[in-house]
Amino acid sequence: MMGVSLVAAVPGEWPSWRGPSAQGSVAIGRFPERWSVDSVTWKVELPGKGTSTPVVSGGRVYLTSPASGQDAILAFDLQGRKLWETPVGPLADPRHRTLASSCNASPATDGQAVYAQFKSGHFAAVSLEGKILWKLNLIERFGAEKLYWDSGASPLIAGDSVILSRLHDGESWVSAWDKKTGALRWKVPREFVAPAENNNGYATPLLIEYGGKPAVLTWGADRLIAHALTDGRTLWTAEGFNPAGTAYWPAIASPVVHGDTVLVPVGRDDRPNQAHVYGIRLGAVGDVSSTHRIWERHDVGVFVTAPAVAEGRAYLLRHRGEVVCMDPATGKTLWTGTLPKATAPYYASPVVANGILYAAREDGVVFAVRVGPRFEILSENPMGERIVASPVPAADRLILRGDQHLFCIASKPW
Repeated sequence: MMGVSLVAAVPGEWPSWRGPSAQGSVAIGRFPERWSVDSVTWKVELPGKGTSTPVVSGGRVYLTSPASGQDAILAFDLQGRKLWETPVGPLADPRHRTLASSCNASPATDGQAVYAQFKSGHFAAVSLEGKILWKLNLIERFGAEKLYWDSGASPLIAGDSVILSRLHDGESWVSAWDKKTGALRWKVPREFVAPAENNNGYATPLLIEYGGKPAVLTWGADRLIAHALTDGRTLWTAEGFNPAGTAYWPAIASPVVHGDTVLVPVGRDDRPNQAHVYGIRLGAVGDVSSTHRIWERHDVGVFVTAPAVAEGRAYLLRHRGEVVCMDPATGKTLWTGTLPKATAPYYASPVVANGILYAAREDGVVFAVRVGPRFEILSENPMGERIVASPVPAADRLILRGDQHLFCIASKPW
């Protein structure tokens, strides 16, 4: 069978950017329906403004943050106690000082180490005790990353490798690094001619199956490409997502896999009639642009927020708060719902936890919505500070990361 995600869900864990199944969802657990900023289980002040989404594994929360002028990786237990803070090198100031920081990409963990990369070029592995296992600087090695904004693609753990992608206005590539040593295993070019800014990629690679073996799926420069995990060679590619050659469509929202279909967000929902979604069947060999496009939608889409999939339904959180529930196999809309309007948009991606969708607006208001066959707003919860990082549902808790604080909301007292 070709296509299905190889990521196995572990109960209570959220080990990477889009969670245990890479679908932005968890199927089991107890999660809060409503709360206030004064009734959270705990909150801790962070040493600096970071925008990366935390991860949860083995009863710990790991995240990246600026700390005293350094890029740092931090660990907390589930009671909010800081276990350690490990600096990895001097930070680099963001271009977009409102929405970004030096720490935009989420860390990832395999339960043995924590891996993170930063705008400064630092790429490091840290032990669960906070010891640096290895580190290197991608900018010193490969030159500056030339993006309109700030780096954001998170590491992908795939077997005994860590996958990184760099898609920018320069030498673009996808690479695999040895988890234990940090040695480069392979780096393959991803050089394509694309309209202005379309060669800028912020989407995180996905782990899929191809012919019974793991493969890496990358999105950017108007192309969806599957690479062999062993050596990075191209297995298949899909193009034709931007036939009019419209410029300034960076690949920000990460695709999501459901069965043998990958949902690919294209364009940008912050501009009229420039947001699209495609359904591509995984597999085959070579150029599958004309043979594996199952469906396409030109009336709906997203800008920054990655789609989530739960219980066979796909959820799009649009830039101004519309939630669209789709059948990922056909692309047909099952229902739409609208969150209360505000001047602030959505940059944090939605997550679904046992039937509850969490959506964090930039102004710090977090909505809990019952989803499934229908749309029901459960609560509106102002947190008092900007939120760009995505919510994290894990271990019967909701973890939220704001500009200043890390919050934990449990569904019952702990």
